Amino acid sequence: MRKKHLHIALVGNPNSGKTSLFNSLTGLNQKVGNFPGVTVDKKTGECRVSPTLIAQITDLPGTYSLYPRRADEWVAYRVLLHQDKETIPDMVVLVADASNLKRNLLFASQILDLKIPVVIALTMMDLARKKGTQVDIEGLELDLGVPVVAVNPRKGKGLADLKKAIEMVATNNCPCPHYDFIDNLALAPAPIHDVKNIFPELHPYPALHYLMHHESFDFNEDVQTAIEACEKRNAFNPTKLQAEEVMLRYQRIRQVMNKNVVEADPLARKIKSDHLDNILLHRLWGYIIMLVVLFLLFQSIFWLAQYPMDAIDGLFGSVQGWLSGTLPDTWWSNLLINGIVAGLGGIVIFIPQIMILFGLITLLEDSGYMARISFLTDKLMRKVGLNGKSVMPMISAFACAVPAIMSARNIENQKERLLTILITPLMSCSARLPVYTILIGLIIPNTYYFGFLSLQGLVMMGLYVFGVAVALGVAWVAKWFINLKEKSYFILELPVYRPPRWKNAVVTMVEKARIFVSEAGKIIMIISIVLWFLSSFGPGNRMSEVDKRYGTLIAQQPESEEELSKLQATEKLESSYAGIMGKFIEPAIAPLGYDWKIGIALITSFAAREVFVGTMATLYSVGDEADENDQTLRQKMQNATRPDGSKVYTLGTGISLMVFYLLAMQCMSTIAIVKRETKGWKWPMIQLAYMTALAYFFSWVAYQVFT
Repeated sequence: MRKKHLHIALVGNPNSGKTSLFNSLTGLNQKVGNFPGVTVDKKTGECRVSPTLIAQITDLPGTYSLYPRRADEWVAYRVLLHQDKETIPDMVVLVADASNLKRNLLFASQILDLKIPVVIALTMMDLARKKGTQVDIEGLELDLGVPVVAVNPRKGKGLADLKKAIEMVATNNCPCPHYDFIDNLALAPAPIHDVKNIFPELHPYPALHYLMHHESFDFNEDVQTAIEACEKRNAFNPTKLQAEEVMLRYQRIRQVMNKNVVEADPLARKIKSDHLDNILLHRLWGYIIMLVVLFLLFQSIFWLAQYPMDAIDGLFGSVQGWLSGTLPDTWWSNLLINGIVAGLGGIVIFIPQIMILFGLITLLEDSGYMARISFLTDKLMRKVGLNGKSVMPMISAFACAVPAIMSARNIENQKERLLTILITPLMSCSARLPVYTILIGLIIPNTYYFGFLSLQGLVMMGLYVFGVAVALGVAWVAKWFINLKEKSYFILELPVYRPPRWKNAVVTMVEKARIFVSEAGKIIMIISIVLWFLSSFGPGNRMSEVDKRYGTLIAQQPESEEELSKLQATEKLESSYAGIMGKFIEPAIAPLGYDWKIGIALITSFAAREVFVGTMATLYSVGDEADENDQTLRQKMQNATRPDGSKVYTLGTGISLMVFYLLAMQCMSTIAIVKRETKGWKWPMIQLAYMTALAYFFSWVAYQVFT
């Protein structure tokens, strides 16, 4: 292991502080991908352990033991058993919660017996002290045979000692003996001996797991046959052996705990989390507080983002106006101003809101309150065929439906998992946020009630609540048509309340902004440029004929030049390829209050919903005269009129459009991931059909009610 680059697997029980430690060690040097073959997030990051040693750290999904049940637990299991060829760790850093040490030591003892170099990071020491628990770290090191380091990743304490321990183990300078936690060979000597004949270098405990799960490993047919022969020859019973192993481990854990841990009477004192839960999980006040928290979340999106968004909007309007007055009137200047700059403005303006939304959600998760939301909503979820485990994918979908649908793999019940996948895209993801923002700014006055309640914020929250209500209604109906009958249980470990780590929120905000600009931004820019072309050119000589006709009219009526120029720009846009597309679908969308320009946006935004704003920016820039390019996009849309002179964006049209984007399945990535998760096209096509029908119906109702 003497090398400059080290691969570390970071493992631990859920809610043990593993992710906080990962963020502290890697900072912004992180990237997110998928483990090969499964839709489970793979977080990796770099950490400089010493001047000569750089570690690549992989944050494995949290798990309670080496007996996997869920997809994410299988990911961690395969890595630890060296069955994932792309992620083979040189060392394991095991995160253990000092306030729940007995439970954490089961998984720790199993990792120790795999004979992978291990360093144990002991977290939650402050909480353990509050509970009256005292841990003898030096004694624990002697009994476990590996380095044990107390850390507080939130405050950055103990990280230097942890890095020193990692370096010592990596360079084989660790004084701790690494011995078996229990005598694994005594559990099944004959089967283990037979497996070691196939794999001579294998230690006894990994050999047991080869016997138990070889069908899930990538062994060739001869090896699989040989292991199966071992099982039959020795009448190997994996269930019985697992029970015996766990009992032996807890006997040994009890000895370790009695020797090194002094615990106070659990009833002697209640920690702060218990007192807070008496209020926040109250059968009445708990729900009221939850609604207030969510309301403040959506209000803050407007309170905090208004000024930077106005500044960005005004800046891009000024840049377009300045470029129009400076550059010559050529095709390339038109492309730069109305294609590239307009599309770029449609991306940058929403960065403040994206960052604020994700920052606040991160603070809620970090504080431990998100888990309470799952607990509070479990009763409601069960009435519509789901359970509390469905809440986390639904909450995650407020950010993006794709990873949220992937996270539904944690739901063991197949019916509840399928229902969760079907309704998750109805949550208002961040891609809808730009659409809501621009339309709310257009049609909803910036009015405050009681000096602090923003009407715009109330409307924003109403959209999110309406999406959740429709999703629950769909789940209630769909549960009668999905004929899967399984009992489900909802077991949730509530993490303790902790002060949120601001650095973690800042890292998340920066990362999400980067992803939005690099991923969504590329799509918006490409479509903006393509749309500029479709809006600037048309079939045959249509557009040149419009120029000739209006050129003659302007020469004959010079006093009406300004009005005729506006009509000329509008008619040219109608004659373009984009205009023809919009006019083609206009009869179908007219009952919803939409014109042909909105029709173009509906087509282009099928790739990604946030493209709506870039499409509007391009269409209204191409359709405007040069002297109007210093207007902001919101002003251009505010001034848009129909042929009869009436405004396009009335209250009815605006609400109808927001409802359409709320309910419609306009995301190719979501369709693709649903197809992958359900292993076929049946459910994604059902999802596309029902969401489109819902969007059209409720949009029509909204237009009729508010017009």
